[in-house]
Amino acid sequence: MTSPVQATSDPQPGLIARLSAEALGSMFVVLVAVGVSIFSNPSGAPLPAALATGLTVTVAMLAFGHVSGGHFNPVITVGNLIAGRIRAVAAIAYIVAQVVGSVVGAALAYFVVLTVPVLTDARGAFGSAAAGFGEHAAAQTQMSGVLLVEVVGSALLVAVFLGATAGRRALPALAPFAVGLSMAVLLQFGQVLGNLPFNPARATAQAFFSPSWALDGLWLFWVAPLMGAALAGLAFRGFQGISGANLATDTRSVASTDDGVNDSFDAEGDPTEDVAETRDAKANPAASIASARPAPAAPAAEDDARDFFDGKKG
Repeated sequence: MTSPVQATSDPQPGLIARLSAEALGSMFVVLVAVGVSIFSNPSGAPLPAALATGLTVTVAMLAFGHVSGGHFNPVITVGNLIAGRIRAVAAIAYIVAQVVGSVVGAALAYFVVLTVPVLTDARGAFGSAAAGFGEHAAAQTQMSGVLLVEVVGSALLVAVFLGATAGRRALPALAPFAVGLSMAVLLQFGQVLGNLPFNPARATAQAFFSPSWALDGLWLFWVAPLMGAALAGLAFRGFQGISGANLATDTRSVASTDDGVNDSFDAEGDPTEDVAETRDAKANPAASIASARPAPAAPAAEDDARDFFDGKKG
């Protein structure tokens, strides 16, 4: 049987492998999202495009989550960065890979549109599914309304991702379904208002192949969702800090069994470790001496979500 030290020291995927997984997953998501949206009129019948995109997110997370953490969206990456679950350099690289993969996916969809005789205006077809507001939104939704929905929707999406991949009771097999279903229901609402994607990489990729107005308003679909991601990341970090402080206080006052609810992904570690070690040392001095021996150093984790899907957290 593999020892705990061996399990934590297993080689983790390199940065190139993680970036490749993020690019491939993003390409998959955007290809399906854009293709289904163009051919199903999402403003009039949003369910097919929303459901297809949510299912694609789920499949991509199941397939590549153990490699990269399964972000496939700058919103998720920024939320993890603010929550302290990924390093800044890796987060920037992730976002670049997501944008590149999304543009490739949109380019593939654009090529398919060019081969359809009844679609004489490829850019116009992309524009029908591109994110917009005001006169460019199906519901004529004004900028303030789009801003609010993008902020709130992105915050909820990040909150679901962080919550579904944190704690010992979280199940790696269920997290992709939670995130995918959340994306589906948010798109069901957002597409009626103005094809809101809750994904800046997807919005960018679609804007490249749409009429010029899509690029003119692209800034909103970066600023608003990243604001929501930051809010969710800060809230998650705060909740984890409060939970950790409460757990440390409870452990010092009453000897109890850890139920795993307050398990933290913060890089600074579990605040109850010192208390637990002191208690164990008094109960078993021999074990304390044995535990003082140096153990092989484990490589620093780049992305706690990736470790979660790989079964190394919990």
